[in-house]
Amino acid sequence: MPARYQILPEVFSQGIEIPSPDAEGVAQKATHTQSSLLTRPTTTAVEQVPARFGLVDDSPDRWKKLRAKIIEINSTLQPRGEDDSTVSRDAQSTSECKLLLLVRHGEGFHNVAEARYGTEAWDDYWSKLEGDGELVWGPDPPLTAKGIAQAQHTREVWEQELQHGLVPPGKIFCSPHSRALKTCEIVFDGYFTDGRVTVVENCREENGVHTCDKRRPRSFIAANYPHFNIEDSLTEEDELWSPDVRETKVEVAARAQGVIEKIWRERPDDWFVGVTAHSGFINGVLLALGSKPYPLPTGGVLPLVIRRTL
Repeated sequence: MPARYQILPEVFSQGIEIPSPDAEGVAQKATHTQSSLLTRPTTTAVEQVPARFGLVDDSPDRWKKLRAKIIEINSTLQPRGEDDSTVSRDAQSTSECKLLLLVRHGEGFHNVAEARYGTEAWDDYWSKLEGDGELVWGPDPPLTAKGIAQAQHTREVWEQELQHGLVPPGKIFCSPHSRALKTCEIVFDGYFTDGRVTVVENCREENGVHTCDKRRPRSFIAANYPHFNIEDSLTEEDELWSPDVRETKVEVAARAQGVIEKIWRERPDDWFVGVTAHSGFINGVLLALGSKPYPLPTGGVLPLVIRRTL
């Protein structure tokens, strides 16, 4: 029986819709095509980085309390129908509950262009070009000055929260797109030792047609971000991007679910994992968890406590 993943409620203030424990997984959604979960996020204004990253607890040692709570939950979990005395540690779930910090990249030049022309015209025409004679947004645009400032603001909030028990993620996964790589470098500066950051192909943005979503070669990433590990399967050229076919929301959700499963499989003992990615990917995570899209702004942060049930 496949594992099920659920967002724990009332930990953060971002207002993510929490589905019931028996909500359908992404495979069922692909079959039923639940339109309410596949629409674009609403345009309701959302603060880029709320105080405490949105953590409801405002006590001075709030992050220590959250870590202790997650560790407490994990220490009491065991496989269904089994007893601790008959199951080895390797067979047991060593970290069933995790804090996942989803960071959206800062503003890129493609975001400026979409704002200039409007989403409908962007999707229908402009996104298929590489620029308009003034702006260049493809392939793989960098951060704007505003985007860099947004990432720096997230870093400032991070440093404030270090005083209240926040610790670095045990692992950080990052999209291979330049805007996400630079955001990750700014937000998590100082935490690149011991291979903590790994560039993962499946953390990329919704793929195809839009030139901004075609990534640069592996050698470019390695040369410009030598302090990041790159997963072995990431090819030299972008073999996934197509000028004619755009990924569907369900396909992105299936890819995001694979990343969630990768986190539990490869980082079983980490209670805290970071992911620097994109709005499409982050909403893919939410869809995989049975939740509706969330209008996370550029440079925004969305923390989720996720519990896996076997």
